[in-house]
Amino acid sequence: MCGIAGELGRGAAAPAMIAALQHRGPDGVRLGAAPGAALAHARLSIIDLECGWQPLSAAGATVVGNGEIYNYRELTRDHGLAGALATGSDFEPLLHLYAREGPAAFGRLRGMYAFCLVGGDGRTWLTRDPFGIKPLYLLEHDAGLAFASEPRAFFAAGLLTPQVDRQAADELLGLNYTLGTRATFQGLRRLAPGEVLEVCDGRVVSETRTPALPARRAASRGDEAVLLAQLDAVLEDSVGVHQRSDVPYGLFLSGGVDSAAVATVMSRLNPRPVTAFTCGFDAEGAADERAQAERVARALDLDWRETRFGEADFWRVLPEAAWALDDPTADYAVLPTWKLAEAARADLTVVLTGEGGDELFGGYGRYRRALRPAWLGGRPAEPRGASAAALASWRAEAGPPAGLTRLQRAQWADVATWLPNDLLLKLDRCLMAHGLEGRTPFLDPAVADFAFTLPDRFKVRGRYGKWLLRRWLERACPAAAPWARKQGFTVPVEAWIAPRAADIAPRLAGVATLRALRPDAAEAFAAGRDRWPLLFFAVWALIHLEGASPSEALQAVAGRP
Repeated sequence: MCGIAGELGRGAAAPAMIAALQHRGPDGVRLGAAPGAALAHARLSIIDLECGWQPLSAAGATVVGNGEIYNYRELTRDHGLAGALATGSDFEPLLHLYAREGPAAFGRLRGMYAFCLVGGDGRTWLTRDPFGIKPLYLLEHDAGLAFASEPRAFFAAGLLTPQVDRQAADELLGLNYTLGTRATFQGLRRLAPGEVLEVCDGRVVSETRTPALPARRAASRGDEAVLLAQLDAVLEDSVGVHQRSDVPYGLFLSGGVDSAAVATVMSRLNPRPVTAFTCGFDAEGAADERAQAERVARALDLDWRETRFGEADFWRVLPEAAWALDDPTADYAVLPTWKLAEAARADLTVVLTGEGGDELFGGYGRYRRALRPAWLGGRPAEPRGASAAALASWRAEAGPPAGLTRLQRAQWADVATWLPNDLLLKLDRCLMAHGLEGRTPFLDPAVADFAFTLPDRFKVRGRYGKWLLRRWLERACPAAAPWARKQGFTVPVEAWIAPRAADIAPRLAGVATLRALRPDAAEAFAAGRDRWPLLFFAVWALIHLEGASPSEALQAVAGRP
């Protein structure tokens, strides 16, 4: 895990770009060059602490990458690379495979990654993992093409002046996240999940894209007992490779099914208690899963750590998280994610999380509604309350291939939109701001191939989603109470905003970008509509478009430091 930056073509901005990304790689910065490329890397040391520095050159090629290639040991073994490797880096086997196979080697990777590879064959590649777990941004300009892990790198190097993209901003205010390859800033694009670009002389010459999910319909694959055994093997394999690390690791544990499943397998695979962090809310009436998380932790003998989130945390974390999310999501789950990362970094460098379980195993209520007929309250699994323009953008981005079931189409849409542009973006920015690596064992090709192609009845049955995963957890960790009614993950932002709403509302009218996009923002906020996204966007805009510090932005909007 780290930050990467570079220029393909002419230019000398890489040092300034990587300097803006040192929070992603607090262990050190390295600069390097390859034919037609200036490359830079800010490292968070995870695997091969001594020799795994980048840019890394081998077999005539050079790579600078962000993330982890989990199957590096299998690639080394299966392709007879052990004698050729000079380091224990998870990225070095890729260079040797590229020398043999060219870009076909990219299809062998199992992991989360965004990288630039300059081959000995004179070809240069930029690529991102199929789920979009790790980010990569591009700027094409007169001197060539620049790339970086976060937009702030381009601004720090003077390559771009931050100006908001109105369509992206409309999507953000309508959906709470943005879509596709359009970044929130004019002139900047993000690489799509699974996208591979070939670059020549600083210009993109070809583009391909690998979907995260298999494009085939669900089919019968055995009875429940057979599927439960297969699920157990798939989960153990994925969690096992996601634990590969030369530094301490643990997990984020909520009271839900997904993180409990990850915790159950981790407790099986580790001889010592696994460290687990849970966040709870100190607000009257707030949904709080700490008690359930503690029951799971005790049953699995986890080293359980509780962290609390109250009103003071809300006002402190809001501007800090807005700073970290230079490509924003207005998901209020950024707040506890930030606090968990802050707490975990004192003891850990890697955490496993449950992201992706709902999307792959059919957990969301909207999936169940999408399967009902209209006369029973069924409706499409689409965002509600979005503007017409934002919803049109979502529909264009979410289209699945032909031949899938109705449930699979809804899952495919979420994996294409909500997952990379909200959940994974939030996880990346909040954790990397603290120099912490987040890993997602559900978002693994082997897990996806198993889960997505399950017959629908093993995903949604009656009022339950994630049917097969719940059945597995019922046996593997009964303390997780997988059939209990879920409280839902709701951050009590309104309880903390409401006492100051009368003071904040007129201040929103003073934020020029917000006023241009939503002339009714102050009135809507005063009336109790869209309070969290409007407040978040105002703070974000002051920081990233008008140059305010986080504390200055909060003072301007909320009247407090």
